[in-house]
Amino acid sequence: MRRDGRPHHGPGGASAHTVEGYLLARTHREQARREAEELCALMPWLTTAQAEDVTDHYLRRRMELTRHMLLVTTERAGQLQEEYESRYAALRRSLLRRHAACACALLACTGLGTLASVFLR
Repeated sequence: MRRDGRPHHGPGGASAHTVEGYLLARTHREQARREAEELCALMPWLTTAQAEDVTDHYLRRRMELTRHMLLVTTERAGQLQEEYESRYAALRRSLLRRHAACACALLACTGLGTLASVFLR
């Protein structure tokens, strides 16, 4: 872990994420292609060229929608991360203040107890 609390990626960490993203996109594209082919199969009157055009259009549109969804999700994840980090910092400051107040109170009580025992002797 780095000082800022984020995981440290070794030399291959970033490339592993890139490969994972590529494989995920490839899987999504293949699923979209299957859906487009199933759609074209429901329209037997299409010529081969028309079916290819419909498939290409479906793939382009589906990939645009997926890209948009991922961008929106990524943006929201960033916003949530900022909100959680801000809240965590506020809670940590509050806890530190409370601990400091308790420590001061404990020291004050200890000091008063010591003073009382000295004067009562």
